[in-house]
Amino acid sequence: MKSANRSKAEGGAVSASRKRKGSQRLPLQRTRPFVSATFAMTVDGKITTRDFTPVDFTSREDKQHLFRQRALADAVLIGHSTLKHDNPRLGISEDLRQKRIKRGLTPAPIRVIVSNEGRIDSQLKVFQWEVSPVLIFSTKRMPKEVRHALRERKAKVHLSETNNVDLRKILRILRRDYKVRRVACEGGPILFRSMLELGLIDELNLTIAPHLFGGANAPTLTGLSKEFLPASVKCVVKKMHVVGDECFLTYSIKARR
Repeated sequence: MKSANRSKAEGGAVSASRKRKGSQRLPLQRTRPFVSATFAMTVDGKITTRDFTPVDFTSREDKQHLFRQRALADAVLIGHSTLKHDNPRLGISEDLRQKRIKRGLTPAPIRVIVSNEGRIDSQLKVFQWEVSPVLIFSTKRMPKEVRHALRERKAKVHLSETNNVDLRKILRILRRDYKVRRVACEGGPILFRSMLELGLIDELNLTIAPHLFGGANAPTLTGLSKEFLPASVKCVVKKMHVVGDECFLTYSIKARR
């Protein structure tokens, strides 16, 4: 969606001032990719059940919407807990592959897994399908036998010396070493909240499905934490449309100053 032109009524001095500020921020922004997160939630804000089990509460259109967002990216990012519970391949359909190729992109986005402990099952579906490279960012807490099994599956394993992964550093590595310009973040809520707190989310694609789950123990977009975010996050609507009983929203996430 193209952004609207600034009004000329703002005056040359104001426009020039804004231009200078933007140009100062641009080099910092280029050190990491643009991050677009995609979620579906119920009317009461739940993204899954209290057991975090896969639940099919959205339409085929929403699933295609997720795949289209994935196909726009150079890399798809997912947390290990969500990968384990949902067990997706993180691939895209053949028609989307062909569209990417016509745009001069790789046939499918790189698949990126984030895990602090690194206890990743090498038998998950993501390792069974060689649709694109798999990168794993974890720590030295990853057991040696797991490292060996994942490398046997041709996954590229990046391990840090810290107890927890550095999300900022991951994005910098993706941009610098893998030329990733756009990341599709597919959760889960723990990863999304962590990235949101660090100001690493630029866009949110949100599908509101016509269901109510209820219950305090079913996670929302930001998980089950009772703590507020360090600061409220401003969302600005970019697009909105309705298909059947579902509402599809795209928000830009306003950068903190």
